[in-house]
Amino acid sequence: MNPYVVLSPEVADALEVGRPVVALESTIISHGFPYPANLESARASEAAVREEGAVPATIAVIDGVLRAGLSDAEVEMLAATPSIPKASRRDLPVLVAAGATGATTVAGTMVIAALACIRVFATGGIGGVHRGGERTFDISADLQELAHTSVAVVCAGAKSVLDIGLTLEYLETHGVPVLGYQTDRFPAFYTRDSGYGVDVRLETPGDVAAVLQAKWQSGLKGGVVIANPIAPEHELEPAWIERIIADALADADARGVHGKNVTPFLLARIHDLTAGASEDANKQLVWSNARLAARIARALGAAS
Repeated sequence: MNPYVVLSPEVADALEVGRPVVALESTIISHGFPYPANLESARASEAAVREEGAVPATIAVIDGVLRAGLSDAEVEMLAATPSIPKASRRDLPVLVAAGATGATTVAGTMVIAALACIRVFATGGIGGVHRGGERTFDISADLQELAHTSVAVVCAGAKSVLDIGLTLEYLETHGVPVLGYQTDRFPAFYTRDSGYGVDVRLETPGDVAAVLQAKWQSGLKGGVVIANPIAPEHELEPAWIERIIADALADADARGVHGKNVTPFLLARIHDLTAGASEDANKQLVWSNARLAARIARALGAAS
């Protein structure tokens, strides 16, 4: 084990005996929802993983230590403490050297999960190419991480505020399989169909686990996107949410918001413009992804 990575006793015991483990990110706690909704969502995500027979490993940097598996008190600290920095791959060595705390993004979580030998990770939606990215080159580090780090990411597609077509083109160029779980369409976070397809449709956690096993055991490194659409009853009306996203993007541009501050700003603005409906949808899709990730981790363990 990497000397900079510390596992919680529960996660260490699970990995030792071969029990399934699911990684969960911490940026969604510190930047995804306001307090105390973020704490509720984090606890519910861990509970969803447990209900499906796996062990949750919420990941963060705590006082300069790369952590896989947090105590409830540490999760509450992340939820209640304002201005905890986001931690992507580039931020990890700085936080470690400074003995500081950071909430891991999709990319940061994948790095630590891989170091801890955790192969399945549940999140809300992956980052990607931002709208206008062909001019600005504003591209999430999540995509490069998926290209290089052998962790499967269960998500409700890419965040709706992104250019999903360019995001999928980037993933294709870098050889990242995009698997649709019981869907032929790539979801767009709040909605079930982005207008784009997936590489292949798979029907069961066992089918997904078979692809993961074939990829990694054959020596093909890198991640896999498992697209799990938001449930129909929780989906937001596509035309309505697209208008709201357009308004939020215009607000971000007018205020000069850029870089890693864009997504948290947009999510908060969309929350306000939807009177909280986006938050409810976000929670439901995160919990659904956590449940599916646990089932896939169980199937992957059984197949190994």
